[in-house]
Amino acid sequence: MYLVSSLFQHFTRGLPITPGSSLRFRLKPRQIIYLITSLIIIIIVGYLKLKHPTLRSKDEELLLQPSIIRVTEVGIPLPDVPDVDGTHRSQDTDLSRLEEMNRIAHGLNGELREKLLKDIEQALAEENHIIIGDKDVEEEIVQDKRRIEDEDEEIQDKLHKKLVVEKDKSHSDIGDGSDKDPEAQKKRDKVKEMMTHAWNGYKQYAWGANELKPNSRTAHTAQIFGSSSGMGATLIDSLDTLYIMGMREEFDEARKWVATQFHFDPMGHISVFEVNIRFLGGLLAAYALTGDVLFKDKAVEVVDKLLPAFNTGSGISMSLINVGSGQTMNYHWAGGQCILAEIGTLHLEFAYLTEITGNKVYLEKVQKIRNHLDNLNKPDGLYSNYLSSGSGQFAQNSVTTGALGDSFYEYLLKSWLQTNRTDDQAKRMYYEAMDALEKHLLQRGNGYTYFAESHGGRLSHKVDHLACFIGGTLAMGSKWATDEAKRSHQLTLGGEIAHTCHQSYSEQTTGIGPETFTFSGSGNEKRLHASGRSYIMRPEVVETYFYLWRLTHEQRYRDWAWEAVLSIDKYCRGTAGFSGIHDVTSPNPRQDDVQQSFFLAETLKYLYLIFSDDSLIPLDQWVFNTEAHTLPVLHR
Repeated sequence: MYLVSSLFQHFTRGLPITPGSSLRFRLKPRQIIYLITSLIIIIIVGYLKLKHPTLRSKDEELLLQPSIIRVTEVGIPLPDVPDVDGTHRSQDTDLSRLEEMNRIAHGLNGELREKLLKDIEQALAEENHIIIGDKDVEEEIVQDKRRIEDEDEEIQDKLHKKLVVEKDKSHSDIGDGSDKDPEAQKKRDKVKEMMTHAWNGYKQYAWGANELKPNSRTAHTAQIFGSSSGMGATLIDSLDTLYIMGMREEFDEARKWVATQFHFDPMGHISVFEVNIRFLGGLLAAYALTGDVLFKDKAVEVVDKLLPAFNTGSGISMSLINVGSGQTMNYHWAGGQCILAEIGTLHLEFAYLTEITGNKVYLEKVQKIRNHLDNLNKPDGLYSNYLSSGSGQFAQNSVTTGALGDSFYEYLLKSWLQTNRTDDQAKRMYYEAMDALEKHLLQRGNGYTYFAESHGGRLSHKVDHLACFIGGTLAMGSKWATDEAKRSHQLTLGGEIAHTCHQSYSEQTTGIGPETFTFSGSGNEKRLHASGRSYIMRPEVVETYFYLWRLTHEQRYRDWAWEAVLSIDKYCRGTAGFSGIHDVTSPNPRQDDVQQSFFLAETLKYLYLIFSDDSLIPLDQWVFNTEAHTLPVLHR
């Protein structure tokens, strides 16, 4: 009794108890007899109420109602039964109460114990008899079981449909694309090994996340993805690269994640441009290559949540959207204005989505933007990088072929090619824009050729790594130029720009080009300088090599591509993937520990295709969006 008295004192007075304390709580014999007598009376009353229903209260009667079904017998959850006070309890409770009484009764002695046991066992037998003997109840049990099984089968069927490939139409296999040249094949295998290394690191340490920090072996995300880190940017960006490289097991794993885990519900404000080129482009490319309707359905899910961004006075889309609230905004650093490269880099994806869904809304949205830009007054025929979202007028006199302007020009040409060269508006706008850029921004000297930037009418001799795409674009435009003179001229100009961009690589200690480079001097005194010395594994230089290789088959483009492969592998390879580097001029550059999703989507894809046969993704049947995602030429 010492323990009981100690606890009593602790909970009622909160005083400490020591083993040597003289305080004790002792029951007198009269008190012990009273407790035993009370217990016997309680048991007898309980026994009488069990045998004679008329003695029970309503609450007690409800507690002893027969159970309808047992979990252990049917294997399904029990429905709840409302209690008299409005609460719910499981119907299995009744049997539990009887079984508890049985357990208590086994602790008694004498004739009363035997009688209680007999009566309780009889009650349990009657309970089981009700379950077994009532045909209506048995039928209800069977029906409930079938219903649960049917519902489970329906759930499993839905999951199965997600995981089983359903195709809109037959898609012919794109083939292996192996080059007959064994040396080229070895180099292609090396690029594939790099892709495998990058993918395995992502899979092991950042599966389902946006990007990988390969040296820290953790996930990474960027501001362009809002505050959501688990949207699988790298995974979706890599889908068509995996498929083109024949990495079908990895592709199937990625598809399963898209089917079961990808739901486009990012938190915070997310870039409409980046979502379009990476997520929408990646899903559409996967659909175009496979015909798998899963990717089309997911693409629709993504784009429908972007549509509020187009609800502006001019129809020009805003830069950022919160898909949860529908709130849109532009970047503060852009002065709240729209950016040419962003609003002009939507057409390929939205047009293709209209083609495969029949929903004209998508094409109408981007066509409205195109028409608006076409009708704007353009001084010297040049497009400024900034526009007002309200009026849609050019807001600043700033023109570049690099950041803020670049992919607008790319999409004019590719929209024409995507329509099998029937979109005459896109064709006219492209060639007019190229003529204006060449007339006002093109610079030459000491073997270098590049487009300068114009800010307020003054030239800046700065070139972004991003701007190196234009060599390949000019080469592609030359292939279908209407007159022979323009065809030859633009191919030559594309080659000259490719040479300059190659020099931005070869003149650095690492053999890798910088984020930006500038020129000083003029004529034969012109010099190239690495100004922004970082390299974040951008693709634009090797992208230009790819187009010029396909169009000319000049060996130098494969040679330059291989130089890039070796340098990237040497300086950017990390323990679980590839990272950018901080200084391309340093013999021992420090890595930035970020594996950009576009490294897998673009850089490695273009390098792989350079060392492949031209039959793999032929340029007369496919166009690449600005994230290198493959979209088919539409033969309407």
